Amino acid sequence: MSAGPLSQKLFATAKSMIPGGVNSPVRAFRNVGGEPFFVRRAKGSRIDDIDGKTYIDYIGSWGPNILGHAPTVVTNTIHEVAKDGISFGIPNPFEVEMARTVTDWVPSVEKVRMCNSGTEATMSAIRLARGFTKRDLIVKFDGCYHGHSDSLLVAAGSGALTHGEPDSAGVPADFARNTIVLPYNKPEALEAIFAEKGEQIAAIIVESYPANAGFVLPKPGYLDLLASVTRKHGALLIFDEVMTGFRLGKAGVQGLEGITPDLSCFGKVIGGGLPVGAFGGRAEVMDMLAPDGPVYQAGTLSGNPLAMAAGLAQLKALAGPPISESASSPNGYDRLEQLGSHFESGLRTLLSEMGVPHRLNRVGSMFCLFFTDREIINVDDVMKQDMEFFRKFFWGCLDKGIYLAPSPYETGFLSLAHTEADLDDTLTVFGEVLGTI
Repeated sequence: MSAGPLSQKLFATAKSMIPGGVNSPVRAFRNVGGEPFFVRRAKGSRIDDIDGKTYIDYIGSWGPNILGHAPTVVTNTIHEVAKDGISFGIPNPFEVEMARTVTDWVPSVEKVRMCNSGTEATMSAIRLARGFTKRDLIVKFDGCYHGHSDSLLVAAGSGALTHGEPDSAGVPADFARNTIVLPYNKPEALEAIFAEKGEQIAAIIVESYPANAGFVLPKPGYLDLLASVTRKHGALLIFDEVMTGFRLGKAGVQGLEGITPDLSCFGKVIGGGLPVGAFGGRAEVMDMLAPDGPVYQAGTLSGNPLAMAAGLAQLKALAGPPISESASSPNGYDRLEQLGSHFESGLRTLLSEMGVPHRLNRVGSMFCLFFTDREIINVDDVMKQDMEFFRKFFWGCLDKGIYLAPSPYETGFLSLAHTEADLDDTLTVFGEVLGTI
């Protein structure tokens, strides 16, 4: 179980110059063993590695490529805009159009600021929440990942109600002490910590649908509880919609669930495949940002014309008019739901017929398969699935040209470039692989 010879050679070279041979840890295949392959090109629903093998891709650059890889509408836009300059460090019209699009599509966002990554967005939202409330404590949830800033790279301690412990070397313990880590989907833990420390808590930050520990859905009423608890105690509710924003609908999870957070963090889809982040919310909170307010946040490349134009092109294509003039033809979000429903139905049938213990979570174009028969409500349940079974499944699928996330803790993504034929071919491979495990 390993990559082709050219990828193996390049990975050996990379390890001599890049820590671990990769520029982001999950790419190293540590959760499945073996070594990663290197990509030569990607188009539509497929990626080609440097050894000449083609895969149907269910990662899509970890979410942003919702139209598929290298969609013409985005690549043409990048080409045209780049002729006039790549980055100015000066305001440009595209960033204003992006701000208008975000505030039009997401009712909770009255003002928005662009940045360059999801990590920047969540880090900035936390600083802003602390500055607005004049409080220090932050509540996050075990298994929810919000980027690698010091305040948020914190793991749960020994109890359900506890200040967190650093999840990485180099994170000062004093930083972690200001972050409280709770189990997700456990209302009693949330209510207890706010009863004890509510007047000291600046904000709750939560992945609206946690997608970095598998794909975990909130219990009915749980997100409403987060909103009511924060309102009661004068804290802010921050929705991390870096993955779900603009992928699960024009207003993300908050639109699906009818929740109005105080601040929201975005990324992925609004960059059209280029590095982008954003955070926004209530005007009175956002106006605390410099240059108008005392909370400092900045970025030389923030709102650069190339990324803004690429993201706008993707958003317009995604949520534009129906794909054809036929009244029954779906727009982008409707089409993604059609594809997701088709895939889910086929996968559930296959797994049930084969008697494979499983749980499958799917909303729109996001999905995750867990090899367990236990209910999945938080990261503790995810960690108790059959990890060895997943490892065998991953490599069997990769060998047959299906690329899934190389970790049981990641979410899968469909794109508008996928077809029913792609999904059916994938299900056939799944059946073949499962039959050998």
